[in-house]
Amino acid sequence: MRKILLLLFVVYGLSLGSCWAEEESPTATLKPVLNDLTSVLADDSLKGPAHLVERRKKIMSLIKRGFDFREMSRRILGKTWRQIDDQERDHFVEIMTKLLENVYIGKLEGYTGQAVEFVEETVRGERAQVTTLIEDNNTKLPVHYIMNKTDSGWMVYDINIEGISLVRNYQEQFKSILRKDGYKGLVQALEDKNRSFLQEAQ
Repeated sequence: MRKILLLLFVVYGLSLGSCWAEEESPTATLKPVLNDLTSVLADDSLKGPAHLVERRKKIMSLIKRGFDFREMSRRILGKTWRQIDDQERDHFVEIMTKLLENVYIGKLEGYTGQAVEFVEETVRGERAQVTTLIEDNNTKLPVHYIMNKTDSGWMVYDINIEGISLVRNYQEQFKSILRKDGYKGLVQALEDKNRSFLQEAQ
């Protein structure tokens, strides 16, 4: 359970700093997004149920600056992505992004200042991996951010912690639904799940 909660937390990489100064490097691109996110999470004026909507809106706005939810959704859906039209793709990105918000943001809101250290950056063409260490209970856990160079700059499309890939994890979860109920069944399942989160929040 501890590792699962850590994965939920580090999806957005709450960073305290970076050792790369190059303006266009993946780490330098990600750093201001993560620092701004940390500031929002630590802002006492945004804490509590009364500020839920405002807080979530600010968090998602920041996250979308550094995370490519369309590329993430495309990879999660796999070959099915090529079988649907543009309108269906847009809708899938929308509901997948909402699912990730519903599943993970609550965990981020429990941020208590855990330290994250950037330790390595590897760039191969249009792909990059930024490795960090997150400290928890005197243990440093490596977390890898997988990034893609886009027209908007370097963007995260996957996170890997102890061999567990966020994208691959959802791919495996969705395979059985796609086999049994097809794409429409998967969309229905995601929409139902998002509605259940909404009802819980009311």
